Amino acid sequence: MAGDEILYMHDICKDYVMADSVLHVLKNITLTVRKGQFLAILGPSGSGKSTLMNIIGCLDVPTSGDYWLAGRYVADEDETSLSHIRNREIGFVFQSFQLLQRQTALENVELPLIYANMPEKKRKERAQECLEMVGLSDKMDNYPNQLSGGQQQRVAIARAMANHPSILLADEPTGALDQRTGAQVMELFHELNDEGNTIIMITHDSKIASHAKRIVKILDGVISEGDTSDA
Repeated sequence: MAGDEILYMHDICKDYVMADSVLHVLKNITLTVRKGQFLAILGPSGSGKSTLMNIIGCLDVPTSGDYWLAGRYVADEDETSLSHIRNREIGFVFQSFQLLQRQTALENVELPLIYANMPEKKRKERAQECLEMVGLSDKMDNYPNQLSGGQQQRVAIARAMANHPSILLADEPTGALDQRTGAQVMELFHELNDEGNTIIMITHDSKIASHAKRIVKILDGVISEGDTSDA
């Protein structure tokens, strides 16, 4: 990997063995992402984009191929190391927010810091800092059901940023939001990217993808158009 590369995949394939056949979901994916890029992976349902996202996020492993993330060869890592990578190197943002309903906004943001064994005082300070960063300094004690959809997604983004991840990995981050609120969330992604954060966004929506500085299209498990371009 070059010095500014945060992610490098080479010839990644993912197959699923069916009863009497093999389903080739990803076909020889080669992808480089450099620090500070804002990349959208655009594809329709069934294109392989969710499978690719799961491999990027170390939630799944490829059938074959090579994957380096933040300078580490992922295939060499054991489950403990992969858990560490998921906690420290990748900040996940999901369509459905994935907030704990019985925890306040502050407590939700604290969760990855607890898993990282950060001391309580420092943990709370960092969680407060992240909520301020997403414009929710006045909502720290609110529970998810007391927040709008856009506010909940902002809490989720704050939580994803808590451990200073190498990559912010967002799966259809505006999918559960109306158009106006979705635009506000995308503006937040722009701000985070302008501050130097690397963002990989998975989407089926070309309008949402157009917010990224680089777009990779995936169809039938094959990447096309711009998979080697710079941001």
